[in-house]
Order: sequence, then C-alpha cells, then structure tokens
Amino acid sequence: MKSQAQLAFPQLKGKDLTQLPDNLFIPPEALEIYLEDFSGPMDVLLYLIQKKDIDILDLDVSEITDQYVKYIELMDILKIELAADYLVMAATLAHIKSRMLIPQSEEEEEEHDPRSELIKRLQEYQRYKTASESISNLPRLDRDFFLASTSLPKFKDRVPIEISSNELASIFYEVSTRPKFSAHHEIHFEELSTQERISLILSILNKRNVIQFFQTYQKSEGNQGVVVALLASLDLAKDGYVELIQNKDSNQLYLKLKNRGVH
Repeated sequence: MKSQAQLAFPQLKGKDLTQLPDNLFIPPEALEIYLEDFSGPMDVLLYLIQKKDIDILDLDVSEITDQYVKYIELMDILKIELAADYLVMAATLAHIKSRMLIPQSEEEEEEHDPRSELIKRLQEYQRYKTASESISNLPRLDRDFFLASTSLPKFKDRVPIEISSNELASIFYEVSTRPKFSAHHEIHFEELSTQERISLILSILNKRNVIQFFQTYQKSEGNQGVVVALLASLDLAKDGYVELIQNKDSNQLYLKLKNRGVH
C-alpha cells in the first residue's frame, strides 16, 4: 500500500498539478537513464532469466530473444556503444529461435536440441558468477579489517653533556644579570575613513574639476593619509567617477572628474 507522501501531487502556485503543462519543454540532455551494469551478453541473458524466474533447463528461447533484442535496441536508442559480443549473441539467439520454429521429430529434438549449447554456457557462467560474488563478499584485508601492529619507540643514542659546576654557575649568573626590557611603547593610530575621503575628493572636484593627488590628503596625516587617499582615488576610478592622469614628463598624479552624474 502506497504511503500518503507517494500519492501526493506536486503543487504549482498552491494548486495540485495533475498533468504536465502543454508548453513544458525538457531538453533531452536533462534526462538520464541508469541501466543495470552488465559485464557482457551472458550477464544480460542471466539477468533476464532470473528476472522472469525461468528455469535455465526449460529455457523459452523465443521470449528471451525478444527481451534481449529490446534491450539491445534500447541501448542503441540511448547511443550507448555496443560491443561486438552483444551483437553476436543477438544473432546466436535469432539463429536458435529460427531452428526452434522448424518442425522436428521427437528423436531429432532430443538428439539435436538447439538450446543445449546455450544452456550449457549459461550454467557455466552462473557457476563462475556465483563463486565470484561469494569470494567478493569474503572479508578483505585493508577493506573490511586492518592489521594492528605495535612496537616500542626507538630512541637515538643520547650524548651526555659534560659541564662543570663552575660553568653552570657562570651561565646562571649571566642569564640572571641580563637587562630586563620592561618598558612599553604604545602607538595610537588615528582612524581615517575611506568613504569620508571619497566624499571629500568629490566635493573638491565638483569645484575645480581637476586636482593634484597631494591635495587629497594632509601632511599631518602621514603615510596613513596617503594610503587612504590612494584607496579612495582608486575606488572612484574603478566606479567611473574620476580619471587618473599622469604626464610622461612629470611624476605628479592628477584626478579629473568625469562627465557623469554622481549618485
């Protein structure tokens, strides 16, 4: 019995979506179909037989052939590269199916059963596959369990230090008489705002249109003022409010207001 969550419809704008919209487009590359991972055509045949719960000794070649061909066609539609073995098996099944359709006497049917070779191969493949799966399920070293090993730590040979009591006393005295630097020097930085500097530069440019870079900071601000003014100028240039100009024969940097509105 399906749960209520499985029976619920998807909703669009609060309403149940019981059918797909007519204008819904799903690109082909958005769909992915995952097929069983088969190692070859015999694996496909064994899967189809087990899926239908068919006895290998009483194999219905006609039904298995049809299912196998449908699987091959599906792989071809999905543009999955087919190995030659799959096509050979399809031809083999078609050949056995055609032979089964030819009327034969009971003696010929018992002596020359077209399915016998295929059944023998399927039984042998099933035995090897079962054995392989059993071996794979066995506990494996470095996958299911790990070996633990312990050993005593190895120490290098220690070289004794030869030092006299007089030398030890001399070292202790030298360390104890070293000058102690206990003085502290505190540096207080003046907080400068890049946004405030941008507003200041724009207010100056609105009056003069072109200014030199040194006019955007004060000498009393020191290097910090230069850095803040430079960051503010670069921000304005990046946003397209000003243009930075430097003449080839001069080291002076100029700021020019661009012809655009300032918001």
